[in-house]
Amino acid sequence: MSPDHLDLPVEDATSHAPDPVHRDGGAGPHDGHTEAELQRASPALRRLLALVVVAIGVVLVLAVLRLFPYGYSAPAPDTSLASSQNVPATVVKVDAKNCGGDSCVAVTVRVDDGPDAGQTVSLPDMSTGPGMTTLAVFDEIVVSRVTLHQNGQTVYNYADRQRSPQLWMLSIAFALLVVLIARWRGAAALAGLGLTWVVLVVFLIPGILAGANAVAVAITGASLIAMIVLYVAHGISARTTIALFGTLASLLLTGLLAVVFVRLTQLTGLAAEEIGFITAQGVEVDAHGLLLAGIILGTLGVLTDITVTQAAIIWEVHAADPSQPRRRLYAAGMRAGRDHIASTVDTLVLAYAGASLPLLVLFLIGSQRFGDVAASEIVAEEIVRTLLGSIGLVASVPITTGLAALVVSTSSANEARTPRASSRNHSEDDDGSTTPTVPSLTEGLG
Repeated sequence: MSPDHLDLPVEDATSHAPDPVHRDGGAGPHDGHTEAELQRASPALRRLLALVVVAIGVVLVLAVLRLFPYGYSAPAPDTSLASSQNVPATVVKVDAKNCGGDSCVAVTVRVDDGPDAGQTVSLPDMSTGPGMTTLAVFDEIVVSRVTLHQNGQTVYNYADRQRSPQLWMLSIAFALLVVLIARWRGAAALAGLGLTWVVLVVFLIPGILAGANAVAVAITGASLIAMIVLYVAHGISARTTIALFGTLASLLLTGLLAVVFVRLTQLTGLAAEEIGFITAQGVEVDAHGLLLAGIILGTLGVLTDITVTQAAIIWEVHAADPSQPRRRLYAAGMRAGRDHIASTVDTLVLAYAGASLPLLVLFLIGSQRFGDVAASEIVAEEIVRTLLGSIGLVASVPITTGLAALVVSTSSANEARTPRASSRNHSEDDDGSTTPTVPSLTEGLG
């Protein structure tokens, strides 16, 4: 990617109006951007930003090559005594019965897939009562088919409800709504989401399981995700690049603080019950490193929202009054940023509290003192995770705002010294407004 091809548009010093729509009344491919964003940045500024982005990309590629889990494969489960697979089934009969004085039910199901597809089998008696699974005829469930190697016997056990069709329906509804409202930008965001999943399952998670440094893998993976998501969803522009710089700086700060405070609080990462399930599968995992990686990755989700918004605020304030000095741009951005910080920190705390609500209820029932509850490792993990994530989010506001004000004001100074033939780039509509012509759009995108 050369500097000439990485065209990073910035505000045009003479344009205040939002990007007008096309003559046919529909929104153009740059709907939501100001007209000034479609102008080229000064060559020197474009070259500088491009070189920094390329340098970051090279560093990330080298880090991925260094940390990539070559040849790693997840350990297979122990099948020396028995083999197991989950298959879909449908409940065809439920009979109430007495099991040693307790009420229970005998459940018969039709196996819908696997070697015994179409056959009817009985499941072990299932207890009934509060908190127990209640099945009815025609319920779609998942059963575990277990084959004992010693005698070749096959038994079926209830595993879970069948939720795949409903989850697919919800996912499709979400995707359609995003594309319907956000149009091409929503489609790009969904593409970025898919690429994020690829980074997680191909690099980040296998890298941690393979024994690489969890913090290095997490920062590398999160930075790669940030670059992919921001440029795919928001396009290649100076505004997106500044958001990327703010995101990466805040991620690095969060990672460094996570290492320090997780060590100071002596958190092991073993409090999460998921670690026990992983260990039971015969997988050795660095629980401490997994905790650090989770803190870094969890921060990224909200971080890109803040950095993109703060960069957009500076661009819009500058578009409204291009004569504003750098200091006033920064002050205006910070005024909006303080409100953003207040709402986002609350959102982050509530997100973690919501995920841990059953645990908080358990402690409340036990009538334990707040200090004792907070000091327990399982709660302290969430407190450290929340506060470190919040610090990263708060720090991203002044970082991104300052960088955006610097780039916008520098571009304005350069453009003021560079004459432009605006008549070549715009055509006048019937109402006197100007609409960028095709050459102008092409030049603006680089």
